[in-house]
Amino acid sequence: MTNPLLDDIKSLLDKDFGDDRILKQICRACENNEVISNYERNYVRKLAEKYLGKKPEFTQTPHVEEKPIVLDVPISQIQQSRSLLTEVPRISYSKSKNKKIMFGIVGLSLVIIITAASFSSFTTGITKIDTSSSDIQISLLIQTDLESYNTKDLISISGVSDSIGTVNLSIENQNNKLVWTEQLSLKNDGQFSTLAIAGGDGWEKSGTYTIKVDNGKETKSATFSFTA
Repeated sequence: MTNPLLDDIKSLLDKDFGDDRILKQICRACENNEVISNYERNYVRKLAEKYLGKKPEFTQTPHVEEKPIVLDVPISQIQQSRSLLTEVPRISYSKSKNKKIMFGIVGLSLVIIITAASFSSFTTGITKIDTSSSDIQISLLIQTDLESYNTKDLISISGVSDSIGTVNLSIENQNNKLVWTEQLSLKNDGQFSTLAIAGGDGWEKSGTYTIKVDNGKETKSATFSFTA
């Protein structure tokens, strides 16, 4: 069975189109049945459309059933635990036995408050989000694993979105030229991640590059430095 992707790569190499080093790397991965990233497939597809006369592919975003977003740690848990102090029953201090009961109840309330407070912050895998205030809510975030990269480095991209379905990622160079793009499906917890190669068309110059994420409702961005 022929591999259309491998055929396109060999044709591009034979005609000396595209980045020879990247194409050979993807070629070896195809021949060894290794995983090919979306960025690598898009890189070959765009070259094939431009130089080999391939028709652009159009994909339809699958319909995803909307599900309500529920926080893992209810903020009301802290408020409920704090209210325990005000709900401690009034106990007579006339007898030593009643004093011991009172101290025990107060001590238990403090333990509940401390336990609840320890859950007031939780980690999403991307960044630490403080939920101690109901006014704080992260709806969209994106980041890279490093602050700077060199040519041919792998850029690890991750983030989180409170939307459903997919998000669109892109990278622009210092001249605001689009050098990379990819659409990712969100996981059940709203997280997303992928890898991109720092190199190819548009990566000829060093400078500050901008990575953006768009979930259909808003757009967020982050920057990193690139050395060609």
